[in-house]
Amino acid sequence: RSFLIRSTYTTDTKSREENKKTIESLYRLSVDIKKIRRLKEWVLLQDVAYVQEIAGILQEMGADEAAVASILERCPEAVLHTPAEINSQKALWQLVCQNEKQLIKLIEQFPESFFTTEYHENQKANILFFQELGLKNNIITRFLTSAPSIFYNPVEKNKDIIETLQRNYLSLGGSDANMKIWILKLLSQNPFILLNVSTAIRENLEFLQKNDFTDHEVLQLLSKLKGFIFQLTAATMQESMLFSKRVFKCSDQELKELVLKCPALLYYSVPILEERLEGLLKEGISVARIKETPMVLELTTEIVQYRIKKLSALGYDIKSGTLESLNGTKKDFEASYGKIQSKKERPIFNPVAPIHVED
Repeated sequence: RSFLIRSTYTTDTKSREENKKTIESLYRLSVDIKKIRRLKEWVLLQDVAYVQEIAGILQEMGADEAAVASILERCPEAVLHTPAEINSQKALWQLVCQNEKQLIKLIEQFPESFFTTEYHENQKANILFFQELGLKNNIITRFLTSAPSIFYNPVEKNKDIIETLQRNYLSLGGSDANMKIWILKLLSQNPFILLNVSTAIRENLEFLQKNDFTDHEVLQLLSKLKGFIFQLTAATMQESMLFSKRVFKCSDQELKELVLKCPALLYYSVPILEERLEGLLKEGISVARIKETPMVLELTTEIVQYRIKKLSALGYDIKSGTLESLNGTKKDFEASYGKIQSKKERPIFNPVAPIHVED
């Protein structure tokens, strides 16, 4: 994003000097000039900058001196925008922010997302489209900060992707009643699906159908993969499936069941699957046991090693115990670990229970 802004300014920096007025204005705001010189010196070479004006807008929104300095250090190109541009951007973000307090907090955390004003009209059209679609404002603000690139698309492009998803959902047997909920959930989980093209979506779904996944199973995979399937290609999915088939020595039907149980076998590339498989084998876990609990391949080798070490400290032998204890999110594992720990610490008998003896 910085490059986009920089490209609109003179880049012949060798023959230019720093703008003393810009330096002095930043210095008065306690901004670390050395940091800007090191990271984005080109900003200091521009003839025109609006340091005081942009700082004033931020202060009006509630930013204190430290916050203003932090924002301008991390995103110094902010001072190259006119006050009119920033006020327009402020009004735009206020469409989805509860108040200025929330807005300034977001700007502090994600200054580059806020100060990218080149796509203002696209951003506005997409915000209104997402609101009409039914996305809540807190989800849209999350998109603005964590996936800002989806707002740079013309709104027609995003509408086309949504319509493609809706058509495919219905053609796979999804119901009209559930379609809106499905689309909103998919977007909330993975907004980057909007960066794909309609043909890629269609090709990936056709690949699954050609591999004998029923319409219901394809829908199931779409939900489990949170839309990430659209960021794959038929070729990479084919490679991953052939690798799994070879490693687990299974039939086409068994492979399909494994993929439904563990979509990671479809999503991760062969090098990643190889690395994770090798890590498990080094821990003394057989291929047969991995085949029984393939979800363990969703975890990185580092996470597996850490969890095995924690369980071993409790005396739990992963070589003989179930692999289920390794699976799941951090929260899932902690819950499983807690149960094993409490079971180990539980007394053999209840010391306060009455002792029954024969008369």
